[in-house]
Amino acid sequence: MTDLEPLGADEATFITAARSGDAARFALITERHRRELQVHCYRMLANYEDAQDMTQETFLRAWNKRESFKGHAALRTWLYRIATNACLDFLEKRNDRTPVPTDLSGPDSEVPHLQPYPDRMLPEDPQESVVARETIELAFIVAVQHLPPRQRAVFILRDVLGWPASKAADALELTVASVTSALQRARVTMREQLPGRRLDWRSPTTHELSTDERGVVKSYIDAHERNDLDGLMSLLRDDLRFTMLPDPGTVITTAEDAVDGWVSGGLFQHGHDDWRGITTTVNRMPAAVLYLRTPDDPEYRLFAIAVLRIVDGKIAELTGFDAGDKPWLDLPPTL
Repeated sequence: MTDLEPLGADEATFITAARSGDAARFALITERHRRELQVHCYRMLANYEDAQDMTQETFLRAWNKRESFKGHAALRTWLYRIATNACLDFLEKRNDRTPVPTDLSGPDSEVPHLQPYPDRMLPEDPQESVVARETIELAFIVAVQHLPPRQRAVFILRDVLGWPASKAADALELTVASVTSALQRARVTMREQLPGRRLDWRSPTTHELSTDERGVVKSYIDAHERNDLDGLMSLLRDDLRFTMLPDPGTVITTAEDAVDGWVSGGLFQHGHDDWRGITTTVNRMPAAVLYLRTPDDPEYRLFAIAVLRIVDGKIAELTGFDAGDKPWLDLPPTL
């Protein structure tokens, strides 16, 4: 259903459930939209746990406002409007989620609350715009966080979901002129954050990893398991962007300096030199899950996940996360 079509089956069923107060039927209808709404909240907030909370808040608000739904817009549109405003309310209250000040914003700016998004939680049969790889990968998510909240919402609704200006304006209670102005400013900021490092977010979408990407992840894990520092170094670009969250700071470093830094920090030395790894994907990006076995432990225990951006067969960006405190990734705790 589009906003101009007659009342659809979902909308009619929803109105019936709303009028009768049938909570079970209401939940059944709205639950179909959970995954795409959660992705939407994640783009707004860059944090998986917060996105879960705001999706639940969306359903709570929808229930409380159920009698206001008249079927003039598609149910999906109505839920997106509620989710967007729930995220805006959240951002207004959380100082740690406000965008980086303009004079500090740049490719090295930090988003310390960034969390990876598990591919298994993406919609199974999505509209391309909802989970296009170019608009879910970490670089894009980080760049979006540099937009002021309302500008962020306009950008996501207009350029990611493809809503017309009038529809976005109605959702955000803005004028069409305000939406157009906000979008123009947002596009400038996004291109400042992403020049030369990724595809245009409005280009044809991709979902699958390339053969190159799969090969590099395997080699990255193999180098760890063999403690092959030269092999590891050969996989990294000499302008590697490295972040290990939640530690502050993104560094641009040579391959040699990166490996030397990891070694000086204790990795690949006695007690931190017995590795195993498995390949996965998060944010539709290749990732290596690393397990470490210490001398007094019979098992390899979950250590970290390295999310990789691979360009021309080399690792151009490496974002590391402590994997042990992220149960939603559904990773085995030991190997």
